[in-house]
Amino acid sequence: MPSSADLFESVPGAPDVPTGLPLVILLTGFTDAGSAVAGLIEHLNATADPSPIVVFDNDVLLDYRARRPIMVFDQDHLTEYRPARLELSLAHDALGQPFLLLSGYEPDFAWNAFARAVVDFVGAFQVATVTWVHSIAMPVPHTRPLGVTVSGNRRDLTAVHSVWRPRTQVPATAGHLLEFRLIESDVRVAGFVLLVPHYLADTEYPDTVIAAADKVMAGTGLVLRVDAVQERGDEFHARVAEQVQGSDELVQMLHGLEQRYDAYMAGRDEPGDEEGFDERDLPSADELAAELERYLATRRPGDDDKQR
Repeated sequence: MPSSADLFESVPGAPDVPTGLPLVILLTGFTDAGSAVAGLIEHLNATADPSPIVVFDNDVLLDYRARRPIMVFDQDHLTEYRPARLELSLAHDALGQPFLLLSGYEPDFAWNAFARAVVDFVGAFQVATVTWVHSIAMPVPHTRPLGVTVSGNRRDLTAVHSVWRPRTQVPATAGHLLEFRLIESDVRVAGFVLLVPHYLADTEYPDTVIAAADKVMAGTGLVLRVDAVQERGDEFHARVAEQVQGSDELVQMLHGLEQRYDAYMAGRDEPGDEEGFDERDLPSADELAAELERYLATRRPGDDDKQR
């Protein structure tokens, strides 16, 4: 069994890290609906100038056959090897405020050792707060704001942001384990789960990146500019609207989702309603899938081409 010290290497010449910074955790995993986490990582890599401090060892943490690295083949020879990266970096927001960023793939192996390593870093750098984001598919309409479930020990954020507060069992992620261990160590932690429209979960949905950035800002006080993502979001919504309006079945499905969503949100405002989404108030994933299957079954070959 690897120890936490076997999991990473410090980067030579890495910048000094001030104490008391917020830590943002973004791990891509099996629940990255709408590519919320992957999209925010890409955006921060382009805008927050992250400087790696620690790089985690793929040979210990990654299942290469499940998530194969990229090789570039140029006509008759290999020119580049692009391994996955999981690293702790020092980054800066739009105002130049520094923060720590743990980003990359969710480890396949050695979760306990990985959690111990992160908890050790949090202690060594005297991290002020930890904020992490991930996303799941839900039967909700894209024409309404993305809902959020908040976990952790920051009750102020839960009270303001959490719209769905179920009691249920969920498949764990490495992020969940990190949150659990950090709370055991009395660290202030908030986990934001974005509730992404089920029918857009397999797309690169710009709204999820904007929502993820918004929740990171809420948890940290950082300022992240997402203007370029917003422009892509406007174009994305226009394309989705065009597809929906081309099908009576999809229009009916969307209206049904909107009605249930609006009825639930109106009910939340009534005195004494302290809970979040009751799944009985929304169509299940199976119901949504059945509606989509019925829609697809009625389509003729070539219909996709006509709508492009």
